[in-house]
Amino acid sequence: MNLRYTKKLMQIRIPVFHLGTPIKFILLFIIIFNNAYSQEVNKDSISLKKIEIDYTNKGFQFKTTDNKHLLHIESRLQFRFATPGDQNPLDYDDIFPTNNAVYKINRARLKIGGHAFQPYLKYYFEYELSQSNLLDFRIMFEKWKGFNIKIGQWKTYYNRERVISSGKQQMVDRSIINRPFTLDRQQGISFYGRLFEETPADITYHLSLLTGTGRGSTENDDNKMMYVGRFQWNLLGREVSMSGSDLENLQKPEALIAFAAATNTSPYTRFSQAGGGQLEGFAEGVAGQYKVNQFMIESAFKYKGFSWQSELHRKTIFDNINHTETHLSGLYVQAGYFFSNVFDFIPKPLEVAGRFANYNPNTEIPKDLEQEFGLAINWFFNGHRNKLTSEITYFQIDDNSLLDPADGFRFRIQWDISF
Repeated sequence: MNLRYTKKLMQIRIPVFHLGTPIKFILLFIIIFNNAYSQEVNKDSISLKKIEIDYTNKGFQFKTTDNKHLLHIESRLQFRFATPGDQNPLDYDDIFPTNNAVYKINRARLKIGGHAFQPYLKYYFEYELSQSNLLDFRIMFEKWKGFNIKIGQWKTYYNRERVISSGKQQMVDRSIINRPFTLDRQQGISFYGRLFEETPADITYHLSLLTGTGRGSTENDDNKMMYVGRFQWNLLGREVSMSGSDLENLQKPEALIAFAAATNTSPYTRFSQAGGGQLEGFAEGVAGQYKVNQFMIESAFKYKGFSWQSELHRKTIFDNINHTETHLSGLYVQAGYFFSNVFDFIPKPLEVAGRFANYNPNTEIPKDLEQEFGLAINWFFNGHRNKLTSEITYFQIDDNSLLDPADGFRFRIQWDISF
């Protein structure tokens, strides 16, 4: 756009100069700015080459040529069909609360991450579109492998099953013990790193100081924080990736044993994506009512298409108002295998996986037990970024006051796609 053309536009009296004075100046500014910008681009087109655009396994990537700024944008959709119902049963009378078939968009996520000013100053945001929830917002200083700092809100680095993204799970979703034992998302600060890498003493650690009142909470209910520690021994000198399935068909085995513990005082006995809440049998709490101590032992292994993971949980809830004490326990074991490594007629994208979980909501009450037996078949179109999972699960719940357990089957099929 040249100056002569600009003058012609300024001579147009209808309808531009019948508009209000502020709009006149806005239009005039846009014309002059476009003229100046066009001339600048014609003189020097280098500015258009400062951003490199690519598509990676984290979505679309925008990066400056000096790599001081990088931005990933990724979206994920999860479509699910389930019958009867979709929620895990919570007690004896909850198998099954409905006979209805369920079809839903289970998750719709927008993820934004990258680094700013320097490659070691990283950031990440995650938003749940279907529920209008800001899930993650955090800044990470990761200049050294042995010591890093994270501040903001994220899934607490406590147990493997919860930390693994719902888009990288081996089964349709997490086990029945996730609800009573997860610490879920919290706000605070964390120190973490990896020491003695690729040696027999290879260790990954996470130490966190958190508000302890759940996702979206802006302040603590008292002056007592949540303290969390996780120590992971990478016993073969290699970390096991935080994802289900051995998609890489690893030729060198990866294995870990992890120990984690947490203590917290708050009005809540459990946490979820929605924030703080109560387990069955616990009344709505007040500030500082429930002190919760818990610990966990975890194992994981991947090698040549085979994957394994397990967790053993213990949790004690002290009610400081009613002066009661409740002990909970739970465990799960899960494994999967690509049988194409043994039988040529089985397609390579197909994986078979199984899981057993056991939950006791009160160890002092005999015959009070919940169990889960699950079998899943995965078809990976493009790894975890585009996969189809079908699953059948058998639940059994014992009640100490009744002779026969309640039981039932559930079928689910899910398509998970990221782009």
